Amino acid sequence: MKIALINENSQAAKNSIIHTALTNVAEPLGHEVFNYGMYTAEDDAQITYPMVGLLTAILLNSKAVDFVVTGCGTGTGSMLAANAMPGVFCGLIIDPTDAFLFSQINAGNAMAMPYAKGFGWAAELNLEDCFRKILENKPGEGYPKERAAIMAKNRSVISDLKAASCKDMLTVLKDVDQELLKSAISGEKFSELFFANSQDEEINAYLKGVLAETVPA
Repeated sequence: MKIALINENSQAAKNSIIHTALTNVAEPLGHEVFNYGMYTAEDDAQITYPMVGLLTAILLNSKAVDFVVTGCGTGTGSMLAANAMPGVFCGLIIDPTDAFLFSQINAGNAMAMPYAKGFGWAAELNLEDCFRKILENKPGEGYPKERAAIMAKNRSVISDLKAASCKDMLTVLKDVDQELLKSAISGEKFSELFFANSQDEEINAYLKGVLAETVPA
């Protein structure tokens, strides 16, 4: 599985801590981690939590990655921004129990964590435990197990509701504020990581136009 890490600007200084915890868990399980930053609080490209939602949707809808790890001070803003986007199902993960239940019941494709609230002594251990509970088990198997079928049905209903209530991703990209979009994809390594992995040529072409400041019709 390909996993993206995204940090917004208020918690960018913790990127290396989060990245280390994520790779410590993900790589031994056979997953690949792509760090989209922010890498430091002083990065030229400043990603706000609304931009996190947009970037998360770009990565998932283009199939550049299969799962996104993000967050902010409380995790709530990034979670809300991500869930406003088509095809994104993001859970707020605070502890390993949250992580396990989100994986087994909701089988989402993104998680948002609090990187300021409650982020104290041994925080990196909680990060690793949360990432392990998300990644070590097959998602969607249900908890308790006897409710797995109804949980799967409910996930399908939510997916249908999301599809009915959201525009397709290419339309979203064309309709959002183009300066906001350009800022969201102007990270130091975005082009390097994204275009090598994206599987959607229409999204690729549009974003290349945005980066070149010539937006395709």
